[in-house]
Amino acid sequence: MEDLKGRYLTFILENEEFGIGINRIVEIIGMMPMSEIPKSLPYVKGIINLRGRIIPVIDLRLRLDKLEKTYDERTSIIVVELTQEEGQKQVGFIVDTVNEVAIIQDVDPPLVENINERILLGIGKIESRVIMLLDIDHILTEKETEYYAEQNKAEEN
Repeated sequence: MEDLKGRYLTFILENEEFGIGINRIVEIIGMMPMSEIPKSLPYVKGIINLRGRIIPVIDLRLRLDKLEKTYDERTSIIVVELTQEEGQKQVGFIVDTVNEVAIIQDVDPPLVENINERILLGIGKIESRVIMLLDIDHILTEKETEYYAEQNKAEEN
């Protein structure tokens, strides 16, 4: 198997480039109809049924406190595998557009970070580009993680 260390799927949110380790990517799909989750946070856009799997979908733009944008033909959902205390589960992240798989060897630690949230693994550099590398296991709050774990257990029963 090819070594995936240093490989990141890069994508754009509001003219900024972000990356997620390629080993965490399950698949990339286009936008599709979602069922809303009552009383969820504004960045939780709903759930999708992807070949029999119920997957919560997060608008990553809103989760990272960026302006809301109308979805278009370039908008994608990146389905990722999260590792949590209760096991692994899949979540979809809505992004403006998927860019490329990049090899990023030059990574600096995050310069400034909110003390309550650890969502950046580091800052990647490729030539003149700066890429924010996300720690996807910390994108959701602990409370949200517990809620979706309960949803997944209910789906299995």
